[in-house]
Amino acid sequence: MAQQGVQLDQEQFCCSICLDLLKDPVTVPCGHSYCRTCIEGYWNQDDQRGRYSCPQCRHAFIPRPVLKRNTMLAEVVESLKKTELQAAPPDHCYAGPGDVACDFCTGRRLEAVKTCLQCLVSYCDTHIQPHYQSPAFKKHKLVKASSKLQENICTRHNKVNDLFCRTDQQCICSLCSVEEHKGHDTTSAAAERTERQKEIDTTLQNIQQSIQEREKDVKVLRQEVESIKHYADIAVEDSDAIFTELISSMERRRSEVSQLIRDQQERQVSRAEELRMRVEQEVTELRRRHAELEQLSLTEDHIRFLQRYTSSLSTISESTHPVSSSDVRPLRYFEDVTVAVSKMRDKLEDILTEEGTHVSETVNREDVLLSSLSLSTASEPNTRADKLEDSLTEEGTNVSETVTRGKKSKRKNKKVHRVQAVLSTPAQPKTRAEFLHYSRPITLDPNTANQYLSLSNGNRKVTVMDKPQPYPDHPDRFTGVWQVLSREALTGRCYWEVELSGYRARIAVSHEDNSRTGSDRECGFGSNDKSWSLGCTKKGYSFIHRGIKTDIPGRVSSRVGVYLDHSAGTLSFYSVSDDTMTVLHTVHTTFTHNLRAGLWLYSSPGDSAELCDLEQLSLTEDCIYIESINPFSHDILRHVGYIADETVANEPVSNHQSINNTELTSDVVEQWAGTYRPSILHVLHDTLQLCVFYCFNSYLHGLLV
Repeated sequence: MAQQGVQLDQEQFCCSICLDLLKDPVTVPCGHSYCRTCIEGYWNQDDQRGRYSCPQCRHAFIPRPVLKRNTMLAEVVESLKKTELQAAPPDHCYAGPGDVACDFCTGRRLEAVKTCLQCLVSYCDTHIQPHYQSPAFKKHKLVKASSKLQENICTRHNKVNDLFCRTDQQCICSLCSVEEHKGHDTTSAAAERTERQKEIDTTLQNIQQSIQEREKDVKVLRQEVESIKHYADIAVEDSDAIFTELISSMERRRSEVSQLIRDQQERQVSRAEELRMRVEQEVTELRRRHAELEQLSLTEDHIRFLQRYTSSLSTISESTHPVSSSDVRPLRYFEDVTVAVSKMRDKLEDILTEEGTHVSETVNREDVLLSSLSLSTASEPNTRADKLEDSLTEEGTNVSETVTRGKKSKRKNKKVHRVQAVLSTPAQPKTRAEFLHYSRPITLDPNTANQYLSLSNGNRKVTVMDKPQPYPDHPDRFTGVWQVLSREALTGRCYWEVELSGYRARIAVSHEDNSRTGSDRECGFGSNDKSWSLGCTKKGYSFIHRGIKTDIPGRVSSRVGVYLDHSAGTLSFYSVSDDTMTVLHTVHTTFTHNLRAGLWLYSSPGDSAELCDLEQLSLTEDCIYIESINPFSHDILRHVGYIADETVANEPVSNHQSINNTELTSDVVEQWAGTYRPSILHVLHDTLQLCVFYCFNSYLHGLLV
């Protein structure tokens, strides 16, 4: 009854315009009360007519009344609001759409908080209290309020399903267990839940482990994506450089052919001008003789006629030399030049089409999910470009011969040999003796050594010290990590060995521009994309690159060998014991910067690492053989002082046969290269590949000029 009284009072204090409790109530002259904003808005619509009325009784007011606040009514409304807030529950306690409603509430039902599985009823917070307070309900099972209560009821016996039949794999009630499920393997729902929960926990652990593994895979794939982008950019840059070089070569050939044509034009024009002037002089002389003969024919004196006749004819026969057809032949061989250039164009277009297809197939064969990217695309255009350059050289020679065809010269004609194959790349070394062919003296650079590292034994040994060493300041010095780089740059093929003492070190190959300052995550060997390192500890080895560590199984040795093929993009680490070499890890990539050997010691004071002084090989082991060489490459070697024999063979030297049966031993190379003694085969390979076309252009120029 009290709530009904409050509801009646609330209706009496509602505004008849907005139908809500009065807000800032005002009373008009007729006695009715309204919200100030409501009545003012209502009267604002009547301003044009100038006549104002009460919305309830229609009493008219002229002029517009001045509204004043009804203080007493405002206080009553405020009290009514407070009473309503205390009496009514909050709106969020009522059951809304999707909520479970209390089955005991009448009228507007509250939201249920618990469901009793024995009573099969849902209760709100008020009606659930007897279950908490009365001992009669202590055995009732309370769960979180659920709208799917009927799913727990047996449709046949209308009882709670509190058992589980393992035979039929379904929930049943107690009556079902003694009827249709009699004799089946049954247990309580709680016990079955416990067993199933254990299986779920195991499955969750497996799923979590799979998630971690997949996250690692995602991380690796992200790095693969970055690596693919990086090496693709390098391949594009290298390809652009190669094609730019080809374009430059074609422009150079075009200029040479144009210059040859112009030179030949000047010579032929000069010759033709000389011939024209001689013929014009003869024409003038003939005209003069013609006039003399005409005058002689008019002479009446027979004696005088006969005397001058004999002398005139003899003079004419002596001065007249008809021009031969060979002297006035048309310059039609320039048409042959056009034909030769056209043939060269057609051949180059065929090569571009054929080799472009090969390059495309090579690019499409690239596997983007390699564990260690080995991008051969960057070197593939080089091979195709060399073939195109060879064709351009051959066709350029043909054009040059066509331009100069017919040129009379006392100099003996010389045959220009086309470069077919400079040198073939040596095979990958396998034995320690073969690796030692590529050994080279490597020393450590004191300007890069950390202040806690001491160098000795001719800067080949580095030792960890407990106090800073008095090194001068230098921008190349490592400041945050106990590292040091080699003084010599690593190019071509090279091999070196490191003897460890302490087994806490990293043997590395690094870019020259690797950061010298910062933490080990920034400049430590193997922690970035500018270095590759082999971690050595007493427990084993590990390969580190881009901060990713890969453990390597195997027996630990105090000596580690490192083999680098810069041009092939191969880096290998070996465990060395006597003459036995065991490969630990091999990297296939593309090296685009100058590299240096590096050592990182993170062990105790006194531990050291030393670059081994490898033994010199005998002259027999150091002989260099050329697999494929033609007469022109023979000329290059003779030109740089390797071969004294002036005889040029017409046939290529057979596989593993020395040049002209003369072995290139280390003594020969020492005389040419001084004390620097890298692999002779590598020196010849790199040197000839870099200068062969330059030498060929000079060779060709000397023949044509």
